[in-house]
Amino acid sequence: MATFGSLSDRLTAALANLRGKGVLTASDVDGTVREIRRALLDADVNLDVVKQFTANVRERALGADLSKALNPAQQVVQIVNEELVGILGGQQRRLEFAKTPPTIIMLAGLQGAGKTTLAGKLAKWLDNDGHTPLLVAADLQRPNAVQQLQVVGEQAGATVYAPQPGNGVGDPVRVAKDAVKYARDKQHDVVIIDTAGRTGVDAELMKQAADIRRATNPDEVLFVIDAMIGQDAVATAKAFQEGVDFTGVVLTKLDGDARGGAALSVASVTGRPIVFASTGEKLEDFEPFHPDRMASRILDLGDILTLIEQAQQSFDEQEALELAEKIATSTFTLEDFLKQMQQLRNRGGLMKMIGMLPGARQMREQLDQFDEREIVRTEAIIQSMTPAERQNPKLLNGSRRLRIARGSGMTVTDVNQLVQRFDQAAKMMKTVARGGVPQIPGMGPVGYGGGRKPVQQRKKGSKSGNPAKRAAENQALAEGRSLKPQTSGGAGFGLGGGANAATQPSPEDLEKLQKLLGR
Repeated sequence: MATFGSLSDRLTAALANLRGKGVLTASDVDGTVREIRRALLDADVNLDVVKQFTANVRERALGADLSKALNPAQQVVQIVNEELVGILGGQQRRLEFAKTPPTIIMLAGLQGAGKTTLAGKLAKWLDNDGHTPLLVAADLQRPNAVQQLQVVGEQAGATVYAPQPGNGVGDPVRVAKDAVKYARDKQHDVVIIDTAGRTGVDAELMKQAADIRRATNPDEVLFVIDAMIGQDAVATAKAFQEGVDFTGVVLTKLDGDARGGAALSVASVTGRPIVFASTGEKLEDFEPFHPDRMASRILDLGDILTLIEQAQQSFDEQEALELAEKIATSTFTLEDFLKQMQQLRNRGGLMKMIGMLPGARQMREQLDQFDEREIVRTEAIIQSMTPAERQNPKLLNGSRRLRIARGSGMTVTDVNQLVQRFDQAAKMMKTVARGGVPQIPGMGPVGYGGGRKPVQQRKKGSKSGNPAKRAAENQALAEGRSLKPQTSGGAGFGLGGGANAATQPSPEDLEKLQKLLGR
């Protein structure tokens, strides 16, 4: 959700200023509302929407209906979250299917908004939901639009109806009308019509879209809008609403780096809900739009429900149960570790899923620095091991690690770091399985709340049964030193750890390690 990254940073920074205040004054509220207004305007949110939003936040923050169970900062966060949900459309809006198939879905929007790719994503999503979609190539003007839809349809595993070659040849209204009859004959229960766009709104575009709508009488008309086009988003949405009208909005390119706030205004200005969001280039980067979840992501409160849904799609239930048992019983192996990394990568990336955790924006620097190619290197190292070594990493002596390093094109140090990261990951997952709060190596504890480190209680005295060791540990406690051995940091579960200097092994430790490995 890179599009709203800047807005998220500004909003969370404005709300962070309220932490630690026992009572909110009018001055505190006005200062926070002023920062929120600036953040929204800088993000290209429509001016009228900003005025209404900030007025509602101020009125509620100064009102008498505040919860006694929350502190002032939590109350304002809750108010801002609820108002964000409101401008994003309130409740989730689902597709409405026809009582008698086929359900006809018409896509409309400007050229370059991503309608053709969106058609393939929607077809794949519907196919996974048990439907049999038919893609209709009714964009006969844009060069190679028909061929592009055929390629996208093949990737999505959907049938494409394309009787005309396009490139300016053919009647799109006739194609759309005949496609509905074809769908009934071939028993396709959903028809997705990809219409033509223009670089700008004009009369010819609106007439063609309106003619297709009258000819097919679609159950849904989805307005596809590029989340990065700025203030033109509102003007374009109003023009399509007046010329064609639409039942819902689809946001595309939410993975871009533009401000994107104008897209947030569309639902509020047009009164039409956002139904879907496209979050990447892959066909799988497509999800139903949940206003409450998007608001939580913008405020860095996390999106656990979407994370759970994606995990359910990624992992086999029986495998998940077996994995949970292995984690709980400390029998989690490098083979299991490899499988989980591959599944996470196939689902859209480890960093993308971590980004849905509450407080993930606090880890932005670490997340940005993480190179997912490290996962590929990690796979190469594990795949260079024998099955016995994957099952029992304790077998990895110096000569075995040297062989693995040569086989994977890496170094012995890389192999050593992988084993260490694996141990850390296994411990972290075991903590989660027991209901504890995990600490991602190099990132600290996961959770929203300023990123403060948890306070560790010191032991009152050593419990060692060895008198000499007990005396040494008690002396260390008296001098304020920790009894726990230092561990090296890291940027993730794989390689590439940018560790803190205070946690690096000493030269003596490195020398001992080299001797242990036979170097």
